[in-house]
Amino acid sequence: MHDMHHIYPHDKILDVLILRFIPYSVHPNHVTVLRILLTPVVLFFIITERYAPGIPLFLFAAATDAIDGALARTRNQITPRGIMLDPIADKLLIGSVLVVLAFRHVNVYVASAVVFVEVLIILSALVYRHYRRRRGIPPANWWGKTKMILQVIAVFLVLLGLLIEFPFLIEVASFVFGGAIVFALMSLFTRSI
Repeated sequence: MHDMHHIYPHDKILDVLILRFIPYSVHPNHVTVLRILLTPVVLFFIITERYAPGIPLFLFAAATDAIDGALARTRNQITPRGIMLDPIADKLLIGSVLVVLAFRHVNVYVASAVVFVEVLIILSALVYRHYRRRRGIPPANWWGKTKMILQVIAVFLVLLGLLIEFPFLIEVASFVFGGAIVFALMSLFTRSI
């Protein structure tokens, strides 16, 4: 089982730059719920092709993934609900943006593969949880975290390419999505979500 209470170097950096300004009354699950609530707003801007406000809002929503995890570890506020809710919030944000954006502007096979692997990861987590009830849902490991970072970078590249009308960035994003697929598969095989 992963050591959920281990504080990573990026947690310490986030603590110095951001976490110290977040009141103790704000819990990690509050930040996770914020990400869920921001997802439809991000989608609105993307669907209406208003990329100038959509890009920073997407990046902020994606950054809350690092913030809630670092808050949970540095303040010793890891909860079973947070372990379950965090990957759901990630998949809602990235998955919905992929469905709206990638199928329009990215290679349909790459977009389909990313969504398919995410569905496999969700199903794997449910099966794992069913058969290992006492152990709960495992937290994401470095494969899963790297996958999320690559997906955020790829979505950002697509949005930026659309904003500045530079299709080459969208092609680069397809390769980044391909890398995310590799890390997603490794995440799946290591039973992380």
